[in-house]
Amino acid sequence: MINIDVLNLGPMDNCTYLVTQGADALLIDPAWDPQFIIHTLEQKKLHLWAVLFTHGHFDHVKFSQTLLEHFGVKAYLEESDIPLAGLPPELLHTYRGDQQVKIGPFNVQILATPGHTAGGVCILLEDALFTGDTLFPGACGRVDLPSSNPRDMLASLRRIAALPEDTRIFAGHSYGGRCSSTVADEKLHNPYMRNALRWEEK
Repeated sequence: MINIDVLNLGPMDNCTYLVTQGADALLIDPAWDPQFIIHTLEQKKLHLWAVLFTHGHFDHVKFSQTLLEHFGVKAYLEESDIPLAGLPPELLHTYRGDQQVKIGPFNVQILATPGHTAGGVCILLEDALFTGDTLFPGACGRVDLPSSNPRDMLASLRRIAALPEDTRIFAGHSYGGRCSSTVADEKLHNPYMRNALRWEEK
């Protein structure tokens, strides 16, 4: 059973997630304050296996190079977002599309969910889905940026809606003071997801 700690860091309400199982750890979207993150892991005596990015926008990867070099680990990043991230290739484990990977004791399912960026993904660990900027409680990510695509976003929201309704959602920002929800709640209350499902019916 995994444990999830939320680290709210930086000036843009970013949520970095520390996922642990015993003394083993993964980080999802660590940015802004690498020294605080390093101190947290070392204080808890955790072994970091890898970093996973939901996408390559600067506010999700900022200053992460320091963290990666300190722990000697690589970051998983979908290859379409490599240009956005600007991280050295030797620090990246790149892939294309859906992935099922074993990282230490963690069984990680990566779901391609483009729309906000071409290489946007959601990361599924047990019943927890880390959605980055694809889906927020009551909202979704912007689709008016370079490499964004509104039609891809609609398809990605439908893909998330097809997951079990008790799937827990952990978003990339705590906009409105909240970063977590469930698939059931978003299907019921999120106007963007409801619109995406209506488009599927047409």
